[in-house]
Amino acid sequence: MSITEYTEMLIKNLISDPEMSKVKDFETEEGLIIEILVSENDMPSIIGKNGKVANSIKTLIQTKGYLLGIKNVKINIDSF
Repeated sequence: MSITEYTEMLIKNLISDPEMSKVKDFETEEGLIIEILVSENDMPSIIGKNGKVANSIKTLIQTKGYLLGIKNVKINIDSF
């Protein structure tokens, strides 16, 4: 399972409307950037209280990246 598929699986299990989410990845000189887009109504589910859910998501994605040999993974979470 790729890191993008893993991220998609994590996000879709946390939000109420999985069809309104999108995960993209971009290769840059500094490493891999994963962009997570969810609807504005689902942002509280992704951010969590004091950002705890978002930090947990980032930790899980970075761990998966480490296991796949990707040294630098950055995660951007945004709404549309």
